Amino acid sequence: MGHREDLLDGAQRCLLEKGFARTTARDIVKASGTNLASIGYHYGSKDTLLAQAYVALVEGMSFGGDAGFSGAPGSLERFREVWSGVVDSLREPGSIWRLSVEILAMGDQLPEVRDQLSRAQREGGRGLVSALMGMPEEDVSDETADTVGRFYLTLMTGLISQWTFDPTTAPDGEALTEGLRRVIEAAVAG
Repeated sequence: MGHREDLLDGAQRCLLEKGFARTTARDIVKASGTNLASIGYHYGSKDTLLAQAYVALVEGMSFGGDAGFSGAPGSLERFREVWSGVVDSLREPGSIWRLSVEILAMGDQLPEVRDQLSRAQREGGRGLVSALMGMPEEDVSDETADTVGRFYLTLMTGLISQWTFDPTTAPDGEALTEGLRRVIEAAVAG
């Protein structure tokens, strides 16, 4: 690997260990085995590097279409499986999703980071649609990513926030699925 990749890898490790606000440029240099000048040369700033590292971490969480799911695409069973997987990952130390809450809270302070992450939202929604609907990400249209994907991203953000605030009262995959089932019943009845 070159310095650029080493920096990204080191920044990812630092994010999971320390979070965004507590990670310093020196932490990244130590974790990557590079030098301070490399950050500016390859990424422009520590915050831009950390934003790209965060996006890479989230992209690495991709569920990937039908991989590993027994529930039929679009089914309540698939919905339960996907959200149960997200909840399981929230229980892990150094969860990428808990890091998301920190980054959301810092958005006003880091406009260039917010802009970069905002551009990545469509792809995040596309990944969730892929997992829940069992299709390759490249087959998810922009319109679907911008509607259904954003709906799932909104659900994801709320779930992460609840788990970060109080894991003892936050919903699991079963509770979310039961809630969705009731919403569907009410919509069909109305």
